[in-house]
Amino acid sequence: MARNTNTVMNLGAQGPLVIFSKSDCCMSDSMKILFYGFGANPTIYELDQLQNGKQLERELVAFGRGPSVPMVFIGGELVGGPNEVTSLHVRGELVRKLLRARAIHIWNNERRG
Repeated sequence: MARNTNTVMNLGAQGPLVIFSKSDCCMSDSMKILFYGFGANPTIYELDQLQNGKQLERELVAFGRGPSVPMVFIGGELVGGPNEVTSLHVRGELVRKLLRARAIHIWNNERRG
């Protein structure tokens, strides 16, 4: 981490599932829909609607993980953006991670049908 990322890290640890987003970002919307589909209730920081949104975005860029939003924390751990979240999902690890973090409490694969 090249620059100060303390505020983002502190906010990312505030809940079991935290998403840094922009209200006009279609990838942010896709990530929210994915997590809502699992029954999660994420804490969402819409950077374009926050007074310190520009500062938070600079901190997210300092992680060097591509686009600054969406950026996802699960259980206080930085997971990353859409590529990393999708990769976890495809490998079958995303639900386990959400369950461990208590971001969701039960998951039944059959209800996805």
